[in-house]
Amino acid sequence: MPAHLRLADPGAVADARARLAAGEHGRADLKLLVKHYLAVLADRAPGASVEVRVPPYAAAQVIPGVRHTRGTPPAVVELDADTWIALATATTTWPEALATGRVRASGERADLAPYLPLG
Repeated sequence: MPAHLRLADPGAVADARARLAAGEHGRADLKLLVKHYLAVLADRAPGASVEVRVPPYAAAQVIPGVRHTRGTPPAVVELDADTWIALATATTTWPEALATGRVRASGERADLAPYLPLG
């Protein structure tokens, strides 16, 4: 798992999710949840063939396959924090997020549907 990503304390995740559900969350909650769910994805789908970007919070390289070392990776998924958390927690589905333009995915292996939801 990348050093900048690590699983958050389960209690902190539960608290942040509760604040999010109540509409009382802040930037710190979004950051915690984004990084936590990227860490879960990196743990379940280790690799470096797809870069998942959730600006401005974090990015992770996941999914086995061709590894890139410079420039733009062969596959990129970019989405906002709310969409990433919704996908991770089954509030929305990958096809729904793609159809509404909430996810931008390009390149081989950029389909995260087999790995979602995360928990």
